[in-house]
Order: sequence, then structure tokens, then C-alpha cells
Amino acid sequence: MRLDRAKLLAARYKAAEGRPYLASALYALTVVPSDGIRTMGVDRHWRCYVSPAFVEATPVAELAGVWIHEVAHLLRDHHGRAERLPAADQRDPVRVNIAQDCEINDDLLADGLLLPEGRMEPRLFGLATGGLFEAYLPAIPATSHGVDCGSGAHGTPMPWELGEGGPARVGPVEAEALRRQTAQAVRAHQRTRGRIPEGWARWAEELLEPSVDWRQALSGAVREAAAWAAGAVDYTYRRPSRRTPALGGRVVLPSLRRPLPRVAIVIDTSGSMGLEDLAAALAEVTGVLREVGIGGNRVAVLACDADVHAVTRVTSADQVALAGGGGTDMRVGINAALAMPDRPNVVVVLTDGYTPWPDETPSCRLIAALVGENAPAPPGWVETVRVDLGA
Repeated sequence: MRLDRAKLLAARYKAAEGRPYLASALYALTVVPSDGIRTMGVDRHWRCYVSPAFVEATPVAELAGVWIHEVAHLLRDHHGRAERLPAADQRDPVRVNIAQDCEINDDLLADGLLLPEGRMEPRLFGLATGGLFEAYLPAIPATSHGVDCGSGAHGTPMPWELGEGGPARVGPVEAEALRRQTAQAVRAHQRTRGRIPEGWARWAEELLEPSVDWRQALSGAVREAAAWAAGAVDYTYRRPSRRTPALGGRVVLPSLRRPLPRVAIVIDTSGSMGLEDLAAALAEVTGVLREVGIGGNRVAVLACDADVHAVTRVTSADQVALAGGGGTDMRVGINAALAMPDRPNVVVVLTDGYTPWPDETPSCRLIAALVGENAPAPPGWVETVRVDLGA
């Protein structure tokens, strides 16, 4: 059956007109007709797969609700959250998808949207409304129900998806920008028009004003990276193994050593960064390093804008020489850190995010501490902590 594109796009227009704060996200979706899907679904690249038969059989008002349902999976980062579930839950994408639908549909129905029959709701499982899918999941029984909103929801790639090489992809950085832009539109709509569904208002508030204290998050990331680096053992002949005497002195066995990690802190000193912002974030990092026993000449600080202006060994934040003030390219600072004679195991980058990043994962743990409310996100493989200096 040929896709009735005019009807489908009319439904998207209706969805965007009724909820203008979702318009940018809705129009970021690329339509892909597919006979392999029963209704509609999305992948993590913001492609929306559509069954022509489903479009033919579904009224425009209900299609508008399904448009919002599918984009909600992506805005709420359901696939990213699904990847953090226990392995046993990840192996059951149907249950995960049902729990995610419960999280979305109670908000949509409370907002007066129409959805097709057979939709999943918390009440079907004796659950209260307004919850997150992670809380719903334990109460969802195993089932063969044909719910499938795609890898953009449950995180498991499906046979009917185009995959990494398909056209019109939205990357992780652009996706995060769309989420923040939509959250800001929700907040603006709430200020000017007053009425926003509770679920969307709560989502926007949590995205723009995360409840996790940035100091706790940054401390945890640095501690975990230092513990990872300290777990890398090596052999040394400086202290022979205690098993050597058992061999009668004919062979000297090396002993294992657990080296103390080396850390490099790359500081963005471009014109957009404030000294107070840098001092606050740097003090947090150096404080954590001291607590875990890493200090003195094991910590290097590189001041960098589009070039490296200073490399120092520090024991406290007030010893850092900040220089620069030009353009921004943190790749230069990262490469300079990795080229040092005492190569670091962990690199922490303090930046406002307006910088290019390496094309691939460097051979170390890389943590980005993003300073500023609207700092753009780095690539997905970079460990990221948002530093909210107002908190």
C-alpha cells in the first residue's frame, strides 16, 4: 500500500499547531515508509518509520497523538535510559517498551490527546499515573504483545530500521540540543500562556534544572575514573616477586605493581569563560584528587584556547596560571596532555562546550565538565558533567 503522505503530514501539522512547544522536535523527524512495522516507531537517529496501512486506517486526530507519542520517546531519551537498565531487562524490549508507553500515554491522555485503541496505560497494570518507566517496569509482566516503538524507545535495533548508514540522521549532539530547545520552549509557553501538561512541565524542569548536584556528579566521575586508572596493573623487576626464592635464584620473577594515576586538567581559557566559573570547577576537581591521594606532580594543568598557553603542576587552584582568551579548540589541549612525557591516565576538560572534540576516543578516560546553562554536549563517548554554578 502506498503511504498517504498528505494525511500523515496533516496529522503532524495538527500536533505541532496544538502543542507548539513540540514543533521543532516534531519537524526534526524524518519519515520512512515501512511495511515491516505495525504502526509507527522511531530509531535513535530521529527517523520515524510509518506503516502505510496504519495511516490509512487511523483518523488524523489519532495520528497527531501518535506523532507526539513517538517524539516523546526521543525527547525523554528513552533509548539512553534503557541502556542503563540491568542486562536482564534490556533483553526484554517488549516489557521496556510497554513501561515507556505507560510513562508517556498517561501524560498525553491527561492533555486531551486522542490515541488509538490498545494503548498502554498505567491503570491497566494497577499503577498510579505520573511515574517514570523505570519505576513501572518491575510491575510489567512478560508478554508477547506486539508493542514496538523502535530502538529510539527500547534501545534494541529492529530489522526494519535503516541503521547507522541510513539517510537524514540526527546525531547525539543535535538530539541533545533539540531536547534543551524543546524544554526551553515548554518553559516559555508556560510563562506566556500558563497551561502546560504536568508531565511536560516536570520533564522540562528536570532537564533544565537537574536535581543532582553538579559537585556530587563531577566528584563521582573523577573518583570513578581514578579508580579505573588505578586498576591498570603492570609488572616491575625493581621489586622481585616473592615467589623468586622458590626457583632457587635461577629465574627472577617480576612483581605486580598498581601505579598511582596521572591526571591532566585542560582548562578552556577562551574569551567566553569566566575566571570565577573556572576557579569553582577547578577547585572541585583538585579537591577530589587530593581526597583520593593524587596530587603534587601527578596533576598537570594546561591552559588552552586555540593553543596551549601554559602547562603547570599544581596542588591547589590558586597556583593555576590562566592565559589565552582567543578562539577555542580543546583538541589541542587534549593532544598536548597526551603527548606529555608522563602521559595521563585521566583527562578532565573544563569548558563551556563551544569547541571541536576529537574524532575518536583517546587512549585515556576523558571527562568534560561543561560550564554554563546552555553548553552544547560533546560526542556521546565523552563522560559529561554539567556544572551549574547557580546551584
